[in-house]
Amino acid sequence: MSKAIGMVEYKTVSAGVTAADAMVKTSDVRIIEAQTVCPGKYIVIVEGDLSAVNAVVENAKTAYGNQLIGSFVLGNPHPAIFPAIYGATKIEAVAALGVMETYDAASMIVAADEAAKTAIVDLIELRLARGMCGKSYLFLTGEVAAVEAAIERAAKAAAKEGMYLDSSVIANPDEQIRQAIL
Repeated sequence: MSKAIGMVEYKTVSAGVTAADAMVKTSDVRIIEAQTVCPGKYIVIVEGDLSAVNAVVENAKTAYGNQLIGSFVLGNPHPAIFPAIYGATKIEAVAALGVMETYDAASMIVAADEAAKTAIVDLIELRLARGMCGKSYLFLTGEVAAVEAAIERAAKAAAKEGMYLDSSVIANPDEQIRQAIL
């Protein structure tokens, strides 16, 4: 049994809550997060066995597809994703800062997973559509070359779905920026 996470993102709260209810009633998955995000969208993130997560995400996409914005299923997600989502990552030093934005939440989690698996970097924060008019962003750190490789890979992942917005890498960010980010 493979550990997996999956997500659906909807245009409306009604579709999101209804999909979340159906997801947990039809398979052995656990809701990690189910909530309203800006601007009135709804996200549902579940975890469980890969086959169960895949089944509930596919069912939710089919049943409520007219309100669907995005979705994904990740087998063996990088463990740094969850502390970054909840703002619980402890970072001591910032050699280089990578910043990336997407138009949605689903593509950002996939991009963050790609970034974390590409190079030795630390995910600082993964903001999912809260206070961002539906956009999402990622902050990560590491050595300059690692951050560049991670951001490049993450941008390609988000661009596959047409959701990539912008990114940058700052070598040795100023202390005021480090304090604001951390």
